[in-house]
Amino acid sequence: MEVGYNCWHGCHRKSEGCKNCYVHRRDDSIGKNADLVYKTRSFDMPIKKDRQGNYKYPSGTTFDMCFSSDFFIEEADEWRKDVMAMIKERSDCRFFCITKRPERILECIPDIGDYDNLAIYCTMENQKRFDERAPIYLNLPLKHKGIVIEPMLEEVDISYCLDKELEAVTVGGESGPNARVINFDWVKKIRNECIKKGIRFYFHQTGANLIVDNKLYKIPRKHQFSQAKKAFNTE
Repeated sequence: MEVGYNCWHGCHRKSEGCKNCYVHRRDDSIGKNADLVYKTRSFDMPIKKDRQGNYKYPSGTTFDMCFSSDFFIEEADEWRKDVMAMIKERSDCRFFCITKRPERILECIPDIGDYDNLAIYCTMENQKRFDERAPIYLNLPLKHKGIVIEPMLEEVDISYCLDKELEAVTVGGESGPNARVINFDWVKKIRNECIKKGIRFYFHQTGANLIVDNKLYKIPRKHQFSQAKKAFNTE
């Protein structure tokens, strides 16, 4: 079982990949300020119980965290310890999040290496951000590590950081009306490097504008995930 768990909402644009952020785009469309960070009503979701006193979410559940924020955003510093306590309590479940702020991980969670059930992946959208974040991130004592290049804005050389410590590398294009292009050649290059190193590779989504063999394809939102899945005949 896999569920979304947004313990807080709201974020600030951090770098180039945030330009067309879907959270800001969605909040803007309904007149909300996406820069305002606040706890949600789902804050204690992992430990909620039913009338019989059992956890509402069973053992083995994967909680996908903070996809409408960043788990390490500064405004959440006072709330994070409570979430970490819930993660420890629910050691029978897996927690997963993606961050653009690897420099804050050890500062915020000094005992991060003690959490077997928490996977923190780091996202880098171009070469500049990869070179900036990857060395910090890969030196952290995390039990579960992965790299996310989404939205991929240019060809990125990640070969010098690929090793068996990584669980996976995920690549994806950008969605939305102002989406920037992704070239399928960039995707294939990273996939080939991952295969050589024995690291799992995922093409998450094509994005709205995909270049294949120098031809631009406009991919409707409803097909962006399925087309990425078919790209390498993966299940």
